[in-house]
Amino acid sequence: MSELVNFDSYRAPAPPTAFSAAEIRLEDFIDLDEFPIHDLASPKRQSLVDQCRADLEAFGCSHVPRFIKESAIQAMLEEANRLMKDARPADDFVNPYLTPDDPSLPDDHPKRFFENRTSAFINSDLLESHSLLRKIYDSDVVVHFVADCLNNGPVYRWADPLGRCPYSVMRTGDYFPWHYDGNEFTVSILVQAAEKGGDFEYVPNLRTPHSENFDAVSKVLQGDRERLRVLKLKEGDLQLFKGRYSMHRVTPTEGPVTRIIALPTYVTNPYLVNRPHHAKAFYGRAEPIHHEREMDRSDKLTD
Repeated sequence: MSELVNFDSYRAPAPPTAFSAAEIRLEDFIDLDEFPIHDLASPKRQSLVDQCRADLEAFGCSHVPRFIKESAIQAMLEEANRLMKDARPADDFVNPYLTPDDPSLPDDHPKRFFENRTSAFINSDLLESHSLLRKIYDSDVVVHFVADCLNNGPVYRWADPLGRCPYSVMRTGDYFPWHYDGNEFTVSILVQAAEKGGDFEYVPNLRTPHSENFDAVSKVLQGDRERLRVLKLKEGDLQLFKGRYSMHRVTPTEGPVTRIIALPTYVTNPYLVNRPHHAKAFYGRAEPIHHEREMDRSDKLTD
């Protein structure tokens, strides 16, 4: 019988340092003829940036099909499969804000709406020293492209050691319930689709930096799909998403094929990391940095 891992006391080996720009070959993971993100004078790059900006402005989400090469997706899939045994499983009831229950609130308040989350994460600190996902994440060219698409800069790589660029894993029957992200922006790269299910559902701009909009949140949680959008990703697709303000979930997966998605994550404040309770809920533990850097967000929203 295999020994169980105690995630409360578990500490992974220190991850390798970031790749230098000279070590990162963009052509290893992006077709630069089709997506010339390195060429700031390219009309094709500008057209792609303009389309991403328009989608993000209108829907809080942008989708670029087949952005990552098949060979790169295969390399990432092989890494994820090698690390799968260390994926941190979840089996917890969570609300959209990842906060504890508050009995002082009405029963139908969205902070008291809890669902069972069963998806898992391969935390960022587990990625291999030669990880292609790490190279994608460490690329200054990719960061610049993401910042241009978001039209909101400067944009930085996230300091969070667990959540900066993990793999999200959903086996058959897994569900990732409604939630908001603690960071402003997430970039998703689908590595392997589930046989069925695993659709990304979201409600654009459901809250703002100045309003939680609890009434509208409650309607969505109760099944109102009027404003809901559905994105069915395919392997290699890129998604840019403003998950701080758009509530979202991944529908239950079915079949023997595990859904695997890479989540390189970027922020506008290079100092911030997840709050301790958020790190524990998603990644199984909080590191000292999560306590040391716990501070108020400028938007004052619940997370």
